[in-house]
Amino acid sequence: MNEQSNERAVRIQDDLYQAVNGAWLASAVIPDDRPFTGGFAELDMDVERTLMADFRDLAAGDKTTDLPEMRYAAALYRKALDTERRNREGIAPALPLLETVRAIRSLEDLNRAAPALLMAGVELPVQVDVAPDMQDAEHHAFVVAGPDILLPDTAYYAPDHAEGRRLLAVFSDMAARLLAFTPLSEAEQRQYLADTLAYDALIAQKVKSRLEWSEYFKCHNPMDAGQVAAYTAPFDLSGLLRALYGDKAPRTLIVYDPRAIREMSGYFRPENLELYLHWAYVKALLRASLCLSEPMAALGRSYGRALTGAAADPTPEKQAYQLASQTYAEPVGIYYGRTYFGEEAKRDITALAKKVIETYQRRIEKNAFLAPSTKETAIRKLGAMEVKMGYPDAVGPLWSRLVFEDTDSLFAAMQRLGEVRRRDGFERLLRPVDRTEWLIPGHMVNACYNPSCNDVTFPAAILQPPFYALRQSVSENLGGIGAVIGHEVSHAFDNNGAMFDEHGNLHNWWTEEDLAAFQTLTQRMVEQFDGIPYHGGTVNGALVVSENIADNGGMGVTLEILRGLPDPDFRAYFINYARVWCLKSQEEYIRLRLASDVHSPNELRANMNPRNFPEWYAAFGVTEKDGMYLPPEKRISIW
Repeated sequence: MNEQSNERAVRIQDDLYQAVNGAWLASAVIPDDRPFTGGFAELDMDVERTLMADFRDLAAGDKTTDLPEMRYAAALYRKALDTERRNREGIAPALPLLETVRAIRSLEDLNRAAPALLMAGVELPVQVDVAPDMQDAEHHAFVVAGPDILLPDTAYYAPDHAEGRRLLAVFSDMAARLLAFTPLSEAEQRQYLADTLAYDALIAQKVKSRLEWSEYFKCHNPMDAGQVAAYTAPFDLSGLLRALYGDKAPRTLIVYDPRAIREMSGYFRPENLELYLHWAYVKALLRASLCLSEPMAALGRSYGRALTGAAADPTPEKQAYQLASQTYAEPVGIYYGRTYFGEEAKRDITALAKKVIETYQRRIEKNAFLAPSTKETAIRKLGAMEVKMGYPDAVGPLWSRLVFEDTDSLFAAMQRLGEVRRRDGFERLLRPVDRTEWLIPGHMVNACYNPSCNDVTFPAAILQPPFYALRQSVSENLGGIGAVIGHEVSHAFDNNGAMFDEHGNLHNWWTEEDLAAFQTLTQRMVEQFDGIPYHGGTVNGALVVSENIADNGGMGVTLEILRGLPDPDFRAYFINYARVWCLKSQEEYIRLRLASDVHSPNELRANMNPRNFPEWYAAFGVTEKDGMYLPPEKRISIW
């Protein structure tokens, strides 16, 4: 990326983001197979190019690795690239599964087939899964939620929502053309599609909105298994649990979406069994299409392109790489980290992460609105936080079980692998939580905080310019990876993470007065962003508040570190902070994120956050006459 400032075109005091990134934004070209490009995306594309070359060599036998799971990944890559076979087989590999769904004629048939359908990846009337128990983070819980909807959010189903109507039209065209590959008659194809849309519209009236999902601590709703089964009847949830666990079936379930379960009769009941079955058939067909012939796979991606604005699909080779690297994510991430991530850089960034946490502790100690008991617990939580840097030490046991036959079609191979993963996922209910597992792999350009394990993860792929480099100044690295580290640590104390203790348990460790003060500050953060016009829409401050709290905390803690250095360069800090968030997107993708993403638009993340800190005003002489000025009474620094 061109890292030259554009201050002559736009004054940095008026618009930090445009001043730093404007020249690059004006000339940058979004790749046809992506909806955006920029800081994160360019790193991701670099990683993709590097690993694609390695996969090409591994598949050809020109490169070797001591990771056996990488050989499985290379074999899947070769299978995905065998488009001649895929085109020859057409829809045939998926027909047995589709016929299984089509053969269900009654509720009894459905309940009898439910365990097999679940393992085959067919969507049931409710979603079921196993996840760490929010109130007992050492153990897992069986969780239940309503089905997924077709559109990005429930708001898209409003009669006057133009984008919702456009996307449903695209979906309908895609599904109709895919159904034409099936043995269904033309009349049946039309009925299956109409029923799918009708069933989806019923689901949308009951499930959570994106805003409701954004408060994830509210997903913890323990209910007696018998009561949940009564809500989900006539679907036999108790029978499914017995099939999965026998006499070890859980007696308490965690209902993530209580309204969708309590009011399940609004979308699933004996009278509309056929609606559900046609919906399940179409959803299974869409999922299968990506592993079938090239024409079917292209159709199966068309709705995603409409959602994001991507102009074209990735090349067949890139699709094969993406499928293999996602399916074998952990071993691919370890391979990438061992091959391309240096130990010197790992030591340096690990030290920086520890410095961020230590500084955070001091900031908590000096916090003005917390009582001593609350501070003590918050500091204890920071002290218990684990840092996962680069990539895991070893490949977990699951990945060596992800094997398939050379004779399998691509669809059959993916079904086989999917069943192994699903069985392992449900078996976790009977095992303690493995806190050594990583939420994201080493080759992903991202970072995360896991509230259930109270850990932060920084994959090797993000630990490079502009986020981090040994050749960059300390000030630049603090504005890049330092702010990212501080952001993830801050998630332990955002409106969601603050509800969990140092062990990862959902537990209110706040005094009543402290919680009220924190919620007041949180509301101020909501208001700081709420209603900001952006590309024809407006920001929903409540939807993005957790990420904005994290941005705010990340900047606050890294600026304090910078203040303690012998020769701090605050200008370099803010310039690199803005450079990190550089992003050029298709309009469809911008609209999608604005409506459904818990992150604010990148431009606002770069421009709004600095205004809350005095170092910004001192670094560039920003006054009330400048566009990047915020009156002192409106500035917020929570952590």
